[in-house]
Amino acid sequence: MIVKVCGLRDGENIRQVAELDVDWIGMIFWEKSPRNVTMIPSHAGILPDRAIDMGDFKAKRVGVFVDEMPQSIITRVVNFKLDLIQLHGKETPTLIRNLRRTLDPDIRSGIQVIKAISVSCREDIAAYKNYADCVDYFLFDTKCPTVGGSGNQFDWSVLEAYDGDIPFLLSGGIGPDDAERIKAFHHPKCIGIDLNSRFEIEPALKDINKLKEFLEKVKQ
Repeated sequence: MIVKVCGLRDGENIRQVAELDVDWIGMIFWEKSPRNVTMIPSHAGILPDRAIDMGDFKAKRVGVFVDEMPQSIITRVVNFKLDLIQLHGKETPTLIRNLRRTLDPDIRSGIQVIKAISVSCREDIAAYKNYADCVDYFLFDTKCPTVGGSGNQFDWSVLEAYDGDIPFLLSGGIGPDDAERIKAFHHPKCIGIDLNSRFEIEPALKDINKLKEFLEKVKQ
């Protein structure tokens, strides 16, 4: 199971989370988010030098964007050496295809794309069909007035309506007490989970002990 921890920006906190052997580290590049990171890593204190080299941990880097201009996404891919792009807005399939063609292979060979789908009922699942031929993963998140990070869950049973071929991550308010629910949830295309706000001490700062205890329970 892929474990993605999202909403990180502090270099030391990223190092601590990566040492828990998580798979993906998510950084949010959206100015309206309380977890937003700034443009240049050296100015923001986002990642320590050794983490930038990726020599100390294997976690892949995910950049999260909301209706961002393609050139801004490309700049962040280069500056932060992103492995995956997560699109959380109303991005069109045409934009996604053009973005991938621009990046791969000349700028970031093999880069992958995640499209977030906001969910509150079974009918919302069908939105995936618009992107089935242009993304590598879906992320099903709770529909809310903001763009993710609400700490609220949706009814996971509605994911029975997902009949696509693209693998997905389960997101939306997963917290420290949900280990057994995660272990009991089954869908042939679910390949991982996305953790964020309910593991925080404050926005963008994760509670390492809570994460460690949760991951130990999930992997039992």
